[in-house]
Amino acid sequence: MKLYFLSVCLLFSTIFISAQAYEGRGDQKFQVGANLQGNGTGIMTSYDYGLGENISIGATGTYLLGIEEEVSASTKDRFDLKARFSAHLGSIIGLSDEVDIYPGLDLGLKNFGFHTGARYFFSDGLGIYTEIGFPIAKYKIENLEPADKLHNQFNVNIGAVFNFL
Repeated sequence: MKLYFLSVCLLFSTIFISAQAYEGRGDQKFQVGANLQGNGTGIMTSYDYGLGENISIGATGTYLLGIEEEVSASTKDRFDLKARFSAHLGSIIGLSDEVDIYPGLDLGLKNFGFHTGARYFFSDGLGIYTEIGFPIAKYKIENLEPADKLHNQFNVNIGAVFNFL
């Protein structure tokens, strides 16, 4: 039993040591998770591609599955797509290789916004992430219906991140 426990501990310590959250140019990450915002919850996916040592570009797509009953939302209202730019600060501020913190900007179908997030990798290929986002400039600001506020407000994303090596 002691040998089994020691083997498992050694395996996990090796996995944790070898994980790397952001590797620079050519780094590719895919995230999938839950999107939580006022009046709705849904699924968020994103893809990031490393352009340099601490810079990446990418895209996100969000679709709200659960909408509050008082909100009459069409498919168009439930969907949002954004291009994004992120700065990866983990190595700059001296975090371990498994952790990455990344603020950035998004340009989407509904607004121009800001996001910031954190990733933690358990192994070279799998980790978890959390992200918050909010609009800086909305495209429509007057006479907003409840459906117009979807994707145009503070939101939280949480889920799994996958590393394409």
